[in-house]
Amino acid sequence: MASLGNLVRLVPLEPEQLPYHPSLEKFINRAHQASQSRNISGGGESGKSSSTHTDHTTDRNDRPNIRNFVKEVLDEALAFIEDALPNTFQQFSEKSSSPAHGKVQLFRREISGDTLSSVPWTDSKVSRQVPEEIRKTGETWFARKSCHSNKQNEGTADFGEFDRSLRVHHSQNEERYTPDVFDAFNVLEWTVDEGAPNGEESIGRYSDITMSVYEMCHKLPLPLSPRVFPVLVITAKTGQDELVVAQIPVNIQSLQAAFYSNRRNEHQADTSLKRKRMVIGIYTSIERCILQTETEVVWSMATASDAKGSLPMWTQKMGVPGAVAKDVGLVVGWIMKQRTLKATSSSEQ
Repeated sequence: MASLGNLVRLVPLEPEQLPYHPSLEKFINRAHQASQSRNISGGGESGKSSSTHTDHTTDRNDRPNIRNFVKEVLDEALAFIEDALPNTFQQFSEKSSSPAHGKVQLFRREISGDTLSSVPWTDSKVSRQVPEEIRKTGETWFARKSCHSNKQNEGTADFGEFDRSLRVHHSQNEERYTPDVFDAFNVLEWTVDEGAPNGEESIGRYSDITMSVYEMCHKLPLPLSPRVFPVLVITAKTGQDELVVAQIPVNIQSLQAAFYSNRRNEHQADTSLKRKRMVIGIYTSIERCILQTETEVVWSMATASDAKGSLPMWTQKMGVPGAVAKDVGLVVGWIMKQRTLKATSSSEQ
């Protein structure tokens, strides 16, 4: 069984742990100065980084090489969905999710702090320190699996429709089909194929790759404050009939390009809801959708989250399974509406 990785975790990535982007320049300088200091104190040649571009694992000023970073995240995400989910999660329920036909299987896994402490946090391609809080609390993961007829019919969707809804414009579509999401603010975008050898756009088995940072804003029932979840979002196709989406929390409170995490929204937003003070929550998730056979699409998802604020974790855990199952119906229902709108538009031309 594949071991757990250190990236797709309920631990926010810091800006200096991300691949190069012009908007991260001040964090680049900070990380580079720290690298130089380490190198000098270790007897290295002054003014040279301890990691060079020739090892292909780091890029500008010791930042992760973007292609290696993307592959590391997606490999870890797929290993979790393909290996850890069927072998280490326990199924605890099965729910309907109208208007989607069929049942949604629900699973759960508690990953202890001791297990997370054994993850190769500092010995991986992207070195990280495990926070003391995670050592104490661990991670609670919920997952689901649903099967759908590969048809453009009532209560289901074909793989192409799932692909256009889940992978293409992932975060924007999530705002469109989720009633509680009131904004998906695009903070950063990367060009993943920039500097690719021989103009290659694919990375191993992955193609049509996107990487971005979004702030996903959620309404909660009063008197709770709305939440913003800043996430690094990586999407890709892993074959003609398979897609993967990985989301990792990211700390962007000091980033000028952010809007909600740094409270710019309180003065510059265009609605009263968007101007409210947000509580910054964290979540990580993995989605995989595959055309299993010519007639069946299988959609799997796993997530861990913490909405922070005054909402106790035990209360959050009670609500997650229902929300996870409900998403299947929301997506299928939205796809059906888009199908109807497209048909109406075509008939009017």
